[in-house]
This record gives sequence, structure tokens and C-alpha cells, in this order.
Amino acid sequence: MSNLKYLNYNLGKGRADVIAALTVAAIALPQGIAYALIAGVDPRFGLYSAIFVTAIASIFGSSSHLINGPTSAISLVVFSTLGFFEPDARLDAYEGMFLLGIMVGSIQILIAVFKLGDLTRYISESVILGFMTGASVLLAIGQIGNALGIREKGTAHDQVFYRLWLTLTGGSPNYQAVGITVVTIVLALALRQLVRKYGLPQFDMLFVLIFVSVGAYLLGWTVPNGGKTLVAVSASVPASLPLPHIPEIKFAWVGQLSRGAFAIAFLGLLEALAIAKAIANQTGQVLDYNRQCLAEGFANLGGGFLQSLPGSGSLSRSAINFQAGAKTRFSGVIAAIVVAVAILTLAPLTKFIPKAALSGLLIITAARLIDLKRLRYTFKASLFDAGLVLITVFTAIFVDIEYSILTGVALSILLFVPRAAKLKGAELVINNEGIVREKLSIDPPCTSVLLFDLEGEIFFGAAPDLDRYLEELTNRAVSSDIRFIVLRLKRVRNSDIVCIERIEHFLHQAHKRGITVLLAGVRPELDQALSRAGFKEWFPENQVFIEQENDDTDSATLKAVRYAYELLGDDANNCEHCAAIKTQEDRRASLYYLV
Repeated sequence: MSNLKYLNYNLGKGRADVIAALTVAAIALPQGIAYALIAGVDPRFGLYSAIFVTAIASIFGSSSHLINGPTSAISLVVFSTLGFFEPDARLDAYEGMFLLGIMVGSIQILIAVFKLGDLTRYISESVILGFMTGASVLLAIGQIGNALGIREKGTAHDQVFYRLWLTLTGGSPNYQAVGITVVTIVLALALRQLVRKYGLPQFDMLFVLIFVSVGAYLLGWTVPNGGKTLVAVSASVPASLPLPHIPEIKFAWVGQLSRGAFAIAFLGLLEALAIAKAIANQTGQVLDYNRQCLAEGFANLGGGFLQSLPGSGSLSRSAINFQAGAKTRFSGVIAAIVVAVAILTLAPLTKFIPKAALSGLLIITAARLIDLKRLRYTFKASLFDAGLVLITVFTAIFVDIEYSILTGVALSILLFVPRAAKLKGAELVINNEGIVREKLSIDPPCTSVLLFDLEGEIFFGAAPDLDRYLEELTNRAVSSDIRFIVLRLKRVRNSDIVCIERIEHFLHQAHKRGITVLLAGVRPELDQALSRAGFKEWFPENQVFIEQENDDTDSATLKAVRYAYELLGDDANNCEHCAAIKTQEDRRASLYYLV
């Protein structure tokens, strides 16, 4: 008990975790079988994933509610990745899947070791939205053959619509299978409504699967007659757990699997972190992203040695875990144990589960994965994000599910750089009341002091905009015979050597033309960068005004403006604009700004 007290774990939390775990296990059993079928592998590998990938990720993870294991999206990529194996080479395909899991886990561990987990937040959510939409469409299309009781034709190398055409034209519907599919969908939809209306435990999918399987058995449709059944059934799952297994490694496979491994690794992290963050926003839990990445890697690496289908965070099971009241990560471990016990006791019964029933559940799952509300919002709010969604969906459906992830991620990064490189420049002015603000079209020009504000990232991507603004400043000063420029740098960030060189060139050119430049609002990090570049060796220190945090008395910008007027002097200031702004003494006392 002392250890439990030390871990801040009590009977109340344990009771809540057990209840949540039983609910999660109820949905994990049919999903594990179904997602293995999506991946084109034996159902037992999906169930092993619901045990080992779930347990390992829960032990090492950061989120208290995230449940890992097989997912529809990952299974689709696995199916595509294993497509180079011949249909008859089932054992080789299984060995390839185990190797794929090890490769995925290794990549994710490396991402965590080099602390790159936070980089996933820079990948647009629109890519995930587009991928999930495309994957859902593929998932539904891929189940049409089983739903109609027609044996699927074609291979994973064929385009999905071509495979569907071959399937539909290669056989006649099995009306018993069609009936099972329809009953499954209707029952599942009706039960989900009851679950939501009365707040019942979410055993609806498991109940439907058991009910339909028992009904088909009583009708004799899943009972072998002459070695065959009237409707196709799932493969039998052995009533045992796998021993550790080192997969066969062929270097030719590694090359073929590498593209899919990277796609699954990044997609898995994006899925898991997105789900964990969404739940954490409601619970207030502080997440450690790199620790979660490490847990994802350990789970897939360990799963690869334990004959498991690669997995990630499951949206449905994580949401159920949270809604069922789970308190800690221990709920995931208990759920894995419950699935293991179910396999050891009930596994022989899986051979009576009709494939059509699983197809019906997967078609419903596919429909629920399409977030229509989010899609509508995205298309209304942002053409940029709408374009990312469409490109990702198109690539997933018509090119390749793996390429859709990589294409979407690459596009989101490539399109982010030009947006981040937008450097904003605005001329400032002092109005008659002594307020420093952005210049309006009705404001008279000042021929004594030129104030200019820059805002944005000053890295290599912004160099063309920076060059343009600085050149315009120089030309304006020369044409209007202005001898003082106040360049406000308070709102520039992340300077690099390219833009620092541009600023240095501008200051040298201004000095040659008799123009005094005052750098105002320089933040400490920019001041340090300028110092490292040797600015203090040649640029006067009194012309740099450092921005001081929590300085309520004055600002660096106002200090620079006052200093410019002091250097100019009232006698030399023949500007009509400045003459209208009271006297120099008044300016010193009353200046303030609205920028």
C-alpha cells in the first residue's frame, strides 16, 4: 500500500481505470480483427497489436488517456506498403510486416532521441484532415467486395477503383452476405443512438458483431458444409499468445519497405499527438511530446518482435477511454490484459465471424472518420487549407496512400515558408498631438525625420522584402533630403546571417550619404546577433536603442525619436510637419505611440 500511496494511485482511480479498460477492450476486439483485414494480414496480428502495442505505449507514454494499437489509417498504409509481396507469399508478407514495425519504431525512437517531436506541430492540421478523409474513402471502397460477398480481384499494385471494377465485374453478389451487411449497419447505427441517448457503455460494436455472428451461425450460413460456408468468414485465431520472434531480414525488403516505414512513423506520431493534445485540452494535462514519441517508438519496435500489426493512437478507443472515466495510463495496460484473456478463452469462436459483418462495421467506421463539420469549416475559412485538404485527398485516392502523407507534409512545409517570409513594413508619423502611429494617406509628409517599422521573421526567406523596404527608405531619404531615419525593429524575430548582412549594407550606404540611422526597439536577442556580427566595432552604440521589458516609463522607440529631434535641433528643422507638432520641449514631454 505504501508503494501505491507513493505513486498517488488509489482504489478510486483503480476502479475508474478498470471500468474504462473493459469498455476499451470491448471495442478493441472487433477493431483489432477488422484492421488486420484492412492491412491484408491474419486477424491475430491485429489482436496482438491491441495487446502489446497498447500496453507498451501506455507504460511509457505521457498522455493519461491515449490508447494505442491498430488503426484504420495505419492499416491502409501497411496494406499499400506490403503490396510488393506476391499474393501467395503470405508468410513472407507477415515477416515483412514484422520488419516494417521494427523500422517504424526505430524511426520514431530516433525522432524522440533528437528531440524532434515538437516539430510535428508545424505540420498543418489540414494534411491530417485530408489524409483521414482520403483514407476513409479508401477504407469504404475496400470493403465493398466483402460487403457484397464477392471475392476481391486485383492486387495492391492496382489502383483502388480499378480493383473495385475487377471485383464487381468478376462475380455475383452473395445475398446472404448482403443481408448480413445491411443488418449490421442498421443495428450498429440504432445501438449507437441508444448509447448516446442513455449514456450506456460503448459496447455497441461488440454487441452487434456477436449478435450478427450468432444469427448467421443459427441460420447455418457460417457452418462448414463440405468444407465451405455460405458466407465468407474470418480466419481462426489461435488461443495462444505469440512468443518473441526475430523477423527475417532481407535487404531487398528494406528498400521496398522504407517509404512506407517513414510514412507510418510520421503519420503515427501525428495521429497520436493530435489525439493526445485534443484530450489534454479538456483535462488540462501537460504533455511531454518527445516522451510520447519515444513511447510510440517503443510500442512499434516491441510489437515488431511480438508479431503485431504496427499501430498508433486510436481516436475512437482514446475517446472512449476518456469518456468512460479513465484516470491514468494504467487503463491502457488493463485493456491490453483483457484482450489477451479474451484471446486465450474465446479465440476459436472467431472463425464464425462473417466477413460481411466486419465490413459493415468498417463502412460505418469509415463514415464516422470523415469530419464533415471540420471540412465545411476549413473550406469556408481558408483557401490555403482547403487546397491542402484537396491535394492530400486526391493523392490518397488516385495516387498512393503513402504519397498522400508525404506530399501533404511537404506541401504544408513548402507553403509555410513563403507565408512566414512575409515581412511587413509601415511608415510611422508623429501627429499634431505628439502620437507616434502608422502614417495615413491624409498625413503631411515629414522632411526631417523618417520613421519606419518592420514586423515579421527576418530570415533568408524574407530577404527580398527586407531589401525592398531598405532600398525604399534610402531613396526616400535621399530624394527628400532627410538626414535622420528611425528604424523600429521591435517586432522582428529570428534573424539570420542573410538579413543581418542586408541591414549592415543598408547602414553603410546610409552613412556614406550623410544619413544617420537610429535602430529602435532592438530586442536583446537581436542585439546579441548584431554584436556577434561585429556591429559594435563600427556602428555607434548611442544609435542603438535596446527594448527593455517591463519599462513603464518610456520605450526605446520614443527615446530614439526624441534623440533624432535633439540631433536635428529646432534651428535646423524647417519641416512644416514638425513645426505643427508644438515645440521641441513639448515633444520631449508628451510623445507616446499607438503602434
